[in-house]
Amino acid sequence: MNTGKARKRIAVIGSGFSGLSAAAYAAKAGDEVHVFERHSQPGGRARQFTTDEGYVFDMGPSWYWMPDIIEGFFRDFGYKVADFYDLVSLDPQFEMVFSEEKIMVPEKSNDIRELFEKIEPGAAKQYDQFMKSAKYKYEVGMQDFVTKPCYNWFEFASLKIAGSIFQLDLLSNFRKYVSGYFSDLKLRSLMEFPVIFLGAAPQNIPALYSLMNYGGYVLGTKYPMGGFYQLVLAMQKVAEKQGVVFHFNQDVQKLNTEDDRIHSIRIDGKDYEFDAVIASADYHHTETLIPKSLRNYNNTYWESRTFAPSCLIYYLGVKGKIANLKHHTLFFENELDDHIDCIYKHKKWPSRPLFYSCCPSKTDPGVAPESCENLFLLLPLTSGIHDEEAVREKYLVEMLERIEKHTGEADLMSRIEYKKSYCVSDFMADYNAYKGNAYGLSNTLSQTAVLKPKIRNKKIRNLFYTGQLTVPGPGVPPSLISGKIVASEVSKLKIEKNEKIV
Repeated sequence: MNTGKARKRIAVIGSGFSGLSAAAYAAKAGDEVHVFERHSQPGGRARQFTTDEGYVFDMGPSWYWMPDIIEGFFRDFGYKVADFYDLVSLDPQFEMVFSEEKIMVPEKSNDIRELFEKIEPGAAKQYDQFMKSAKYKYEVGMQDFVTKPCYNWFEFASLKIAGSIFQLDLLSNFRKYVSGYFSDLKLRSLMEFPVIFLGAAPQNIPALYSLMNYGGYVLGTKYPMGGFYQLVLAMQKVAEKQGVVFHFNQDVQKLNTEDDRIHSIRIDGKDYEFDAVIASADYHHTETLIPKSLRNYNNTYWESRTFAPSCLIYYLGVKGKIANLKHHTLFFENELDDHIDCIYKHKKWPSRPLFYSCCPSKTDPGVAPESCENLFLLLPLTSGIHDEEAVREKYLVEMLERIEKHTGEADLMSRIEYKKSYCVSDFMADYNAYKGNAYGLSNTLSQTAVLKPKIRNKKIRNLFYTGQLTVPGPGVPPSLISGKIVASEVSKLKIEKNEKIV
C-alpha cells in the first residue's frame, strides 16, 4: 500500500512478536522495512528447536489466549489464522494440582460455572457476575485502553474511557477483588493464577486485569498444531508479503546519532543508513547502543523498576507416555504467596515452589517421537539470581517427583532421553534481557499505561521502542498490539527529500 507520502527506510531490531507486528504494519503503510535479528530464526523468546531424537520444542510462550486479538492481526492484512495453521481448543483447558485435590478446568464457560458451584454453593452466580464485569473490561481494555501510545493521560479522556473508569477497577487490587466474589481458596487460586503472567503478586495488580480471566476462561485456551512457533512463521509470512526483508544472524552493535536523530545502524563494523529505528530488542539494552546523554532512562531508573519474573525452564524428551498428565498442568500444592515472596521480597530461589508443566504431545503427536512425550517445565524465579546447573538440577528433581506423585508414574528421570535447561543467565545471553527477566515489567499500578517506559525516545526523534518493556505490557497479544501502536507512530514521521527527519 502506497500512501503517497515519502517512503521511509525503517530498521526493526529484533523479530519477536512486537518486532514482527511493527514490521508488518510499517510495511503495509508503504515504508521500506528491514528486520535485523541476532539469531538464525525469527521469534525471539518464541523460537523453536528440533532435537536429533525428533522432539520439537517451543522455547517460550505456550498459552494461546485472547485468540481474537491474534485473529485481529491477520484480519488487518486480509488473512485469517486458518490460512496459516490449525488452531484447536483444549478440553480441559488445564488442570490445577493442589495438596489434596485436583481440579480440571473444562473448555466451555458454562461447564466452568458448574464446576465452581460444586466447589462453593452460590459460586456459579458469582462467576457469572465476575465474568460480566471481566467481559466489559476486556472489551474496553483491549479495544480502547491498551491501544494508546501513552505519551500522556489526556489520551484516556475519551467519553467511553472516562465514563468507564470506575467499572475498570483501576484502583482496586486483584486479590481483594477476587475475594469479594469467592470464599473458597481453590477458586481464588483459579482466578488469581492468570495474573501471574502479568508479573506481580495478585495484591499488587489492578483489578482491571480480571480481563485476563475472560480472555482465558471464556474465550478458551487454544493450541496451534505444530507448536506456538506456527504463529511466528505466520507473522513472518504476512510481513514478507508486505515487502519486509529479514536479515538473520545480524547483531546490531551501535545506533549512530547526529543531533536529534539516528542516521545509521552498525553491524559487524559496517554502517547502514535508515530514516527511523524501531527497537523490539530489550529496552535497556537498546539504550546502551546510544550515548548516555541521549537515553530515556538511567541505571537508577531501571534498578527502581519492578520486573516480572525470570524462570527456570526444562525441555525434556521422555521415552514412553506419561499417564494422567494434561496438556497444561499447574502444580499449586504449596502456597502462592510463599513463592511470590521469594520472587519479589526475598529475591531468592523458592523453598516451596510452584511450577507449570506443558505436555503438547498430548494434543500434537508431531512434537515428539511415537510413544514419547514432549515435556516443558517452568518455574518462576526472581530476575538477576545466580542459576548454576547444580541448582537447576535440584529443582528438576523436585518437579519430576511431584509429577510422579500426581500421575502415578515412576522414575521419570531414567526415561529422559533429551534434556536442556534454560534460566536467568540464558535470557541475558540470548536476548540481552535486563537481569535475565523473562516477561518484562510487572503490570503494577505504578507501571501501567503512561507510567511505563515511553515508546519514543525523548531526545532522538526517530528512535522508537516496542515490546514487553513498554506499552501495553507483557504477553503475546499485548506485544502484537505494541507493534501496531509503534508502527502508527512511526508513520507520522515526515522526511524531506534530503532524508532529514522533520
